[in-house]
Amino acid sequence: MDPLIDQLTQQFRSLLKSVPQGFVRGVMDMINWEPRLIGIKGPRGVGKTVMMLQYIRDHLGQALDKTLYVSLDRIAFSDTSLIDLAESFVKQGGKFLFLDEVHKYKHWAVELKNCYDLYPELKIVFTGSSLLEILNARADLSRRAIVYEMQGLSLREFIAIESGTNFQPYELTEILENHGEISSEISQKVKPLHYFDKYLVQGYYPFYLEQPELYSHRINEVVNMILEIELPMLRSIDLSYIRRLKQLMVIIAASVPFVPNVSKLSERIGIDRRTLLSYLHYLDEVKLTRNLFKEAGGISKLQKPQKIYLDNTNLMYALNPAGVNQGNLREAFFANQVSYKHDLQYTQQGDFLVDEKYTFEIGGKSKPTKQIKGLKDAYLAVDDIEYGAWSKIPLWLFGFTY
Repeated sequence: MDPLIDQLTQQFRSLLKSVPQGFVRGVMDMINWEPRLIGIKGPRGVGKTVMMLQYIRDHLGQALDKTLYVSLDRIAFSDTSLIDLAESFVKQGGKFLFLDEVHKYKHWAVELKNCYDLYPELKIVFTGSSLLEILNARADLSRRAIVYEMQGLSLREFIAIESGTNFQPYELTEILENHGEISSEISQKVKPLHYFDKYLVQGYYPFYLEQPELYSHRINEVVNMILEIELPMLRSIDLSYIRRLKQLMVIIAASVPFVPNVSKLSERIGIDRRTLLSYLHYLDEVKLTRNLFKEAGGISKLQKPQKIYLDNTNLMYALNPAGVNQGNLREAFFANQVSYKHDLQYTQQGDFLVDEKYTFEIGGKSKPTKQIKGLKDAYLAVDDIEYGAWSKIPLWLFGFTY
């Protein structure tokens, strides 16, 4: 056996023994594992590595001698090419190659393409935490890789971890049509509002389980690495503006919600309008913010967003724990959970237009219906209620869409 393959196999088998039992992310069942080249992209900390290893354990247990998992940030790869690894693995009967953190390896996209073309008997699954690197690689991997996106825990998944009670995810149309029955069934087994409040603060990233007291610190480390390393390296953002971009994220967390005045922001930060619009686009690209536009799809990086949210509510508490705005918090939760499987747009009547069809107004339990009165397919997503009625739906229930 090739010494490197032997070493990597031993590391892989040892790691496999430590994979958590029990809870498995819902995205596992959303992925079609049959194609020869599969990519799983997602921000750091959302659980890509654990899910990949759980898939190997649960579905390839009878083919472990033909399976290899490798993290490409290993020191062993400093003197070895990905092509050479694949060749040695195939020669020894390898069939399933799992590559973690591919963005840590230079020219990974080109070499993956070559592996795909040279070794048709080999199935490759890869993950990447650098969303910009994955975006940059689309041309090299086009027509070959099927790429899935993975985001943090849904409220449904968080409740499953915390309570040990598993619930199925619901399609948005199911929630709209049967929310009374669904919320009643869930509330008979758990108290969703109890978990909802905790989830908003500390429940989106699976690593909250490891050291809860360091959770906010770890989130800030992830944010700093993206701002200070990835964006300057991959999008040529001027290092002198990094601190101001983080200040902007703090402002967004405390806003009601944040409606950008590009001219004033440009003057305050000290950069021209065109550059600022590009920077706002890049923050959305790396999943630090979520930009809301009037039009769906094909958004130019020089188009002004109508609203800007932080990507998830845990980011809000980590960056500005004392200044989180309640209205912003509710809207950010809805946007994060629903946008995973649906298109969101800005609308002048209501807070969100979903799939160019459904209008949603977000608020507390005393929220009136006047802002959506007369609109077809319009709903209130309301906080602090367990059950809804008619067009008034519990906000927490939208955390069961994935």
